[in-house]
Amino acid sequence: MISITDLDFHFGSRTLYDKASLHIKPKDKIGLIGLNGRGKSTLLRILVGEYKPDGGSISMSKDVSLGFLNQDLLSYDSHESILVVAMQAFAEALDLQKKIDAILVEFETNYTDDLVEKLADLQERFEALGGYTMQARAEEILEGLGFTTEELQRPLKLFSGGWRMRVMLAKILLQQPSLLLLDEPTNHLDLPSIKWIENYLAGYEGAVIIVSHDREFLDRTTNTTVEVTGGKLVPYAGNYSYYLEEKEERNAIQKGAFENQQAQIKQAERFIERFKAKASKAKQAQSRVKALDKLERIENVAGDDAKVNIKFNFTVTPGRHILRMEHVGKKYGDKIIFRDTHVHIERGDKIALIGANGKGKSTLMRLVAGQEAPTNGNHQLGHNVIMSFYAQHQLESLRIENEILQEMVEAGSKRSEMELRSVLGSFLFTGDEVYKKIKVLSGGEKSRVALAKTLISEANFLLLDEPTNHLDMQSVNILIQALDQYQGTYIVISHDRFFVENVANKIWYIEDYQLKEYPGTYAEYEQWQEDREKAAKKAGLPSPSAPKPLPREEKKVEAAPAKTPSPDQKKALKELAEVEKKIEESEKELARYETQLADPQIYQNAAQLKDATLKFEQVKKELAQLNDRWEMLAEM
Repeated sequence: MISITDLDFHFGSRTLYDKASLHIKPKDKIGLIGLNGRGKSTLLRILVGEYKPDGGSISMSKDVSLGFLNQDLLSYDSHESILVVAMQAFAEALDLQKKIDAILVEFETNYTDDLVEKLADLQERFEALGGYTMQARAEEILEGLGFTTEELQRPLKLFSGGWRMRVMLAKILLQQPSLLLLDEPTNHLDLPSIKWIENYLAGYEGAVIIVSHDREFLDRTTNTTVEVTGGKLVPYAGNYSYYLEEKEERNAIQKGAFENQQAQIKQAERFIERFKAKASKAKQAQSRVKALDKLERIENVAGDDAKVNIKFNFTVTPGRHILRMEHVGKKYGDKIIFRDTHVHIERGDKIALIGANGKGKSTLMRLVAGQEAPTNGNHQLGHNVIMSFYAQHQLESLRIENEILQEMVEAGSKRSEMELRSVLGSFLFTGDEVYKKIKVLSGGEKSRVALAKTLISEANFLLLDEPTNHLDMQSVNILIQALDQYQGTYIVISHDRFFVENVANKIWYIEDYQLKEYPGTYAEYEQWQEDREKAAKKAGLPSPSAPKPLPREEKKVEAAPAKTPSPDQKKALKELAEVEKKIEESEKELARYETQLADPQIYQNAAQLKDATLKFEQVKKELAQLNDRWEMLAEM
């Protein structure tokens, strides 16, 4: 299907691929893995022709069609409905539909045999392309990815970047290319949508290459793993779990071969040193020198598994009860998020809050943190509780001119520089890397710095909202180890099932506008939910997780006629519209700078790179402030 032979590719002076080769066959389901910065996304862009290789060849069958989902699509904008955007996948069928409609109009004044024959040909082709079912298929995929039936007619521009990405994913899936290239497809999906796409890909007829840091997703969707390492593409004939076992065996063999060769080299070197000056043995010594020069050296196994050892010394021990919230309700206008919800957290709880997007997970986290007040109910923090809240916007609070070590020092943890360097080493910042400025770090590196800052604080209660976003598998493993050593209490929001299974002893989920708790691991919760669904189906009852109608008294409140806005509310509504317009303009501007910074050419012009980076950071900061202002105005 596709043959990559002796691929060479460089970014400036950095070599990403050196004589790399790979053969992709029809129906291959490939998980493309490797540490961040090794060139996984670059390989996908080379395959679609965005980047040109520096050497080697890529041969592709003439009938191969490619569908590429990448993070650049976040900036795609349109006034069309999301259903219309997704149906752009059927370009030929839509064109035929216009021609068919035109002939039907022409029939009113010009009914001829030629037109009838032309119509029949067009309709036959239209049917062959699935034209009569294309809208139903588009609706099915969009709803599978989490959109409601009502939302299908809403313009794309009204949705956030993450939801726009789902629309673009739907469009690519509807195109049914012979090779799907998916770069971090689960980044903007919640658990129900991730499970849906797993099932979809299981029955997909074509080949798939997936770049993902979600090992559960890779295990369920791939049958081949290709590791990008040392400039090569190294294949393994199984999914990610198979890769881990096979790599361990290969490493053991390589380590044994390396040690044997090192012993032979040392023996030869001792012989040379001993006999090079002795006339009778000089010829043999010279022969061994030549043999050593020609010897193909076996490399030692490079260790990718960082071990974490962080000491969490709390100066203040909290009481048994960390937090109590009683009869809590939360509404935004008439929209109910929670009703009569109870929260009880005890010291030592390791809680994972899971579920579909839009259910109120982040809202609940802000309520717990005290960043938002409940509409009704009580919030009582326990004795001696010190809280630290990590969310993606924390990345924006990093001081970009600071060096990494300086940023850690200013976090105010009173740890010595040696201790801080040790913590940073656990988070993969070693040697002189601790002197890198924050502004030159990637998204994943900034996440690691922000997480390290959170963990070295003397907080005994952590709130972590999507901490694994932007992290590769090695970094996720580091975070798991750090949380395993953490003696305090925490709540995490995450869609990464492997992460949740390894850090939580309680599962929180939101159902019927209330927070509910399962006292066990994620695997146990999954089995319990499956048993519930089966029991309900057998009894002919609706799914337990299906939304139920609100109580009558709350419905009355929702249905009550809106009051005339006060002058302050009118002023807020006017400002809200202005802020929305500014947000739209800033998002477009940010997308332009993202495109500039994604172009390898810009890295050859230091002045241009500096200017684009500064403007990018400035617009990003302004956008964050506008979003904060929008949220405040929307709640008035």
